[in-house]
Amino acid sequence: MTFDLTDTQREFQAMAAEFVDAEIVPHALEWDRREQVDRGIVRRLGELGFLGLTLPEEYGGVEADALSYTLVTEELGRGDSSVRGIVSVSLGLVARTVATHGSDEQKHLWLPRLASGEALGCFALTEPESGSDAGSLRTRARRDGDEWVITGRKMFITNGPWADLALVFARTADEGRRAITAFLVPTDTPGFTANTLHGKLGLRGQGTAELVLEQVRVPDSARLGEVGRGLGIALGALTKGRVSVAAGAVGVARAALEAAIGYAKEREQFGSPIAGRQLVQELLADSAVDTEAARLLTWRAAAMMDRGASTSELATAASMAKYHASETAVRVANNALQVFGGYGYIDEYPVGKYLRDARVLTLYEGTSQVQKLIIGRALTGVDAMT
Repeated sequence: MTFDLTDTQREFQAMAAEFVDAEIVPHALEWDRREQVDRGIVRRLGELGFLGLTLPEEYGGVEADALSYTLVTEELGRGDSSVRGIVSVSLGLVARTVATHGSDEQKHLWLPRLASGEALGCFALTEPESGSDAGSLRTRARRDGDEWVITGRKMFITNGPWADLALVFARTADEGRRAITAFLVPTDTPGFTANTLHGKLGLRGQGTAELVLEQVRVPDSARLGEVGRGLGIALGALTKGRVSVAAGAVGVARAALEAAIGYAKEREQFGSPIAGRQLVQELLADSAVDTEAARLLTWRAAAMMDRGASTSELATAASMAKYHASETAVRVANNALQVFGGYGYIDEYPVGKYLRDARVLTLYEGTSQVQKLIIGRALTGVDAMT
């Protein structure tokens, strides 16, 4: 297996890097302080094609491969993980799920708007009492003639405050894996409310919300896929989404490492730059090796997507990448803060933000513990004892 990039992949990578350096990096700390990125960034992401990567051209998409998408999300993660999350959710979890499971009507209705940035999507799975155990969700959808009536609450929903479309998972039967169904719900539907969450540890610039659905009525044409197939749709989307999270984590680690190297060369103690101190070099070396290993695991998972690996193979590779890359981002950001010393503890410098943003990557789209269970099950063929 080789990871020599094609000319097209390098073009995507370069375009993303240029965009990040010009339009994200200069504003990231300000967005973090005011807890909101500039909403105009969504349209810019659409204009550059980043919200349509891997979607069919007939629906306004850019038919790139998974590795190209991974290269772009890595660069976005380097600039601001909050912006990376906008793309990962609206494109990776929502638009690509519509492209895979949607009817022709649903694709024509939503994909051009999502790909252009005219509309933004959110993935409404997690609930106040349902996180890692997605199958236990309590939001319900009952059939009423040609309509469905949805009632429930969703929590920690990325893009929730801004989204025009919510991919909502609701219980349509009392028990069993076929008890959950997916629905495409416009957020301006009566009874749908998004309450913005404030005071987050990290990803402050990213809009996150609690969603409340009170007798929300949608036609049966809003149902995505077959009745009772929603959990499989959700888990399939999350498997591929973990590769995007891993790429973003690599980007955070890269940014933290680059900041630490730059500071170590400039900061003098005892008459010389601290970059020459062996213990500082150890911190940098550990961070560099971890980051490169995380990148290779992530690129490997993306390459497996491109060659059509089996569901089980991809699930294991994605979990390995997501687990290692997210934990790496935390370690590298923490090492960078150590290099900066007291200056790393104030937000005049970016490394504190990198650490705060990195921490959530070990939690959402499957915690590190869940990833270990998936990997362990794949290795042994035996479910872990509870």
